[in-house]
Amino acid sequence: MATLGLIGSGNIGSTLARLAVDAGLDVVLSNSRGPGTLSGLVDELGSQARAATPAQAAAVGDWVVVTIPVGAVGTVPREPLVGRTVIDTGNYFAPRDGTIPELEARELTDSELLQRHLVEAHVVKAFNNINYQHLRALPRPVNAADRTSLPIAGDDPGAKKHATELLSLLGFDAVDMGPLAESWRSQVGAPVFCAPYSVTKGDRYRNQPAAPASADEIRAALAAARR
Repeated sequence: MATLGLIGSGNIGSTLARLAVDAGLDVVLSNSRGPGTLSGLVDELGSQARAATPAQAAAVGDWVVVTIPVGAVGTVPREPLVGRTVIDTGNYFAPRDGTIPELEARELTDSELLQRHLVEAHVVKAFNNINYQHLRALPRPVNAADRTSLPIAGDDPGAKKHATELLSLLGFDAVDMGPLAESWRSQVGAPVFCAPYSVTKGDRYRNQPAAPASADEIRAALAAARR
């Protein structure tokens, strides 16, 4: 059975864990506070889930998701992730992460920052542009008419294919938005950020029921992004 390793278990991480269990995957969760703080979530998820350290989650995951504040990317363990597909859900937010000059100057995207830290891994941007409640509500079977698409970005074609396989298992299609340098198109404030997945398309997406978004809708939103 395949395993999803999670470095970070907040709203997006715990939602991905639930979707993975629903899909029949094993899940290894971790956070910065230690495995003991995850006992409640592990109990909720059942026998397919266990808690571990970030290094342990990284070592056993067929896919590893990094879902932590961008300011903490330097804490992600390098050695267990050599040659691996690492899915980054991060969104830079200076009041939380501290000011990162390269991101402020738009010299790098936050996923490129993680890739620079994990120089021998293959980072793919995904799951950063959807509210966790909508992420939980929108999975659909393959070929369903109302299956939702999520954008991904990455520099390694094999890693993007691997990430697309995970998205499909969890109930989503993928739209390739290019290399990591283009992942700003899915960041906070971009047209594809959260709004396409809510009934009312606008800034109040958190209070709106989930609505499917097709690949064509996501491609149009990505094309409308401006820096």
